Amino acid sequence: MQSNRRVFIIFLAIIILVGVVGLLAFNFRMLNILTGYAAKNAASSLFIGQRSLEFTQAHDNNFSPVNLASLSVDKDKQSVSASFFGLAKRTAIYRQGVGCVLLPKGFNTETSYQKPNRIQTKTNLPYPYGDLPQKDTLFVEVDYEALQQAIDAAFENNEVQKTRSLLVIYKDQIIGEQYAEGYDQNSPLLGWSMTKSILATCFGILQYRGGIDINKPAPVKAWQNDDRRHITIHDLLQMNSGLDWEEAYGNISDATKMLFLAKDVTIAQAEKEVLHPPRTHWNYSSGTSNLLSGIFRQQFEQHQYYLDFPYEALIDRIGMRSMVMETDVSSNYIASSYSWATTRDWAKLGLLYLHRGNWNGQQIFDSTWVDYVATPAPNSEGVYGGHFWLNAQGAMPDLPTHMFYASGFQGQYVAVFPSQDLVIARLGLAEAPDFDMNQIFGGIMKAIKK
Repeated sequence: MQSNRRVFIIFLAIIILVGVVGLLAFNFRMLNILTGYAAKNAASSLFIGQRSLEFTQAHDNNFSPVNLASLSVDKDKQSVSASFFGLAKRTAIYRQGVGCVLLPKGFNTETSYQKPNRIQTKTNLPYPYGDLPQKDTLFVEVDYEALQQAIDAAFENNEVQKTRSLLVIYKDQIIGEQYAEGYDQNSPLLGWSMTKSILATCFGILQYRGGIDINKPAPVKAWQNDDRRHITIHDLLQMNSGLDWEEAYGNISDATKMLFLAKDVTIAQAEKEVLHPPRTHWNYSSGTSNLLSGIFRQQFEQHQYYLDFPYEALIDRIGMRSMVMETDVSSNYIASSYSWATTRDWAKLGLLYLHRGNWNGQQIFDSTWVDYVATPAPNSEGVYGGHFWLNAQGAMPDLPTHMFYASGFQGQYVAVFPSQDLVIARLGLAEAPDFDMNQIFGGIMKAIKK
């Protein structure tokens, strides 16, 4: 009897020990994600956004539990380290041309890396096509007082709305522009998932140049002997692959492991199993965008060409000179989440789509690509197209159903209104319900009597 009791106690102790070890491992992994977020976000804010550590802690890393992380900055090495009471230390370092990366354990910071070649030429034209101030233009159909009231509404109670910038462009003219304290027209701001729309545009350009066919199966080697071989690039662009993926940011998920633990962000989605046949189930996935980044890489003979293409074909070509697309430590573009640019440069993306791919006389991508990205993806209930968001079923009743927009975490928006000849860009730190895009953008639209 005593022997059985001893065996039971030992067994129970083992169960408890395994549980404690598992709990510690889970919590340590979660701490690694949190300190990774804190270090990466702070490093990019300091070295790309050109903000101070104090400003970053007060505005960018000021929410729980990220605000519990202790930060230290090495200005000589251009790095930021974060830890929770000395635990789970993570370091992010700035690399010129490709932004800030989280370093894996034991990484040699002296390791060489490739960066994109950029050709930035100034033109003697007013914004948006050049660097000169725009000519004063008054439109009789614009109620400027009502417009200003609508813009002011985006900054009211800004402890809640957290609007950093708002820019309104009508008929290629800035008719409204406002910034919160600490920001101006030269402030680079993180677009988060608006980067997905940059990636989609690069696919559109490559297809226009004859370099890819998005209707062909995705060239993922590991998929060729199972049902995943039927997934096309088109399916991936519409988030209709049917692949398993958890897009959550408050816990350990596929998305947080990819962004804050992985050395190569292009792999995570490729390793997932099929849950549904392609085109039968819509599921928003940042892993899909980074898988597409890896597929995009395969279209070029050299990695340098992959790094250069977004700048040569799009970013520098339309004068988005402030933009920086960040890479992971393996030099893959983190196309799901990390691009920085001024609000004026972000708005140029919307203007390019407003003009159906034509930039001051140069056709950047085929005009039908606009229709493609604005076509509702199957099973998305009209809210998503080809890596752009939609209002196709009138979910935002004060905005037209043909409006489409790039969108990012915490309320980053570049919205295109084709019938109104209008682009609105808003960047900030809050989204619905704290920032009501429908109400604010609807108010701006009403100020233009068309």
